[in-house]
Amino acid sequence: MFSLENKVAVVTGGASGIGRGISEVLARAGATVVIADVSDDKGRATANDIGGAFEHLDVTSARECREAVENVVQRFGRLDILCSNTGIYPQARLDDITEEEWDRMHQVNLKGTFLMVQAVLPQMRTRKSGRIVITSSITGSVTGYPGWSHYGASKAGQQGFMRSAALECATDGITINAVLPGNVLTEGLQRQGEAYLEQMARSVPMRELGRPADIGHAVTFLASEEARYITGQTLVVDGGQILPESPEALLGS
Repeated sequence: MFSLENKVAVVTGGASGIGRGISEVLARAGATVVIADVSDDKGRATANDIGGAFEHLDVTSARECREAVENVVQRFGRLDILCSNTGIYPQARLDDITEEEWDRMHQVNLKGTFLMVQAVLPQMRTRKSGRIVITSSITGSVTGYPGWSHYGASKAGQQGFMRSAALECATDGITINAVLPGNVLTEGLQRQGEAYLEQMARSVPMRELGRPADIGHAVTFLASEEARYITGQTLVVDGGQILPESPEALLGS
């Protein structure tokens, strides 16, 4: 089950962090994985490690999104799976966020998702088949955290986009879903410091942070044939983080 043999997958932001975890699991499931990332060195290194390919991509450029898709189809003859994973999450308090910081967050996280989905649709519609999985977050639509109002807005926006887009593609053999990670131990999260990591781990009923591969397994399921009847949905992968209704509820876990 969940074999992706003979499938071609593009993972945006696949060079590191959650994107790398997704890429590694997709490759183990048999997919040909194309790392599409703005970081050439890391992207090529990851592609080499998993036996995949690399495409330079800035998801805020409609032209680069279209060209990346064209290059993948020209090279491999098809594009079956899009994992729209590119995201940024600089922290800033509400009073301090500049207009430029707000716009940049939405350009990368939300506009970048729209542009890549728009770019792959003609190819997927022609073949009457496709899987699109968006990496969103529990922050925004389910939870909030001080310093990430602009981030939460972009992630909630992704889910609003996903639901309407899924309706437009429902008769084209294309599914569009989202995974909602909790706190996953990536290089970016580690930069928040040990105190933050320990605090976050204590807030999770499983008492540990997620791993990039945990998100990769969820994405692989949603990208599989077995998930053909699931669209417009979100899958939370957070170790139970959003379950407790109060800190006291964690005491018995």
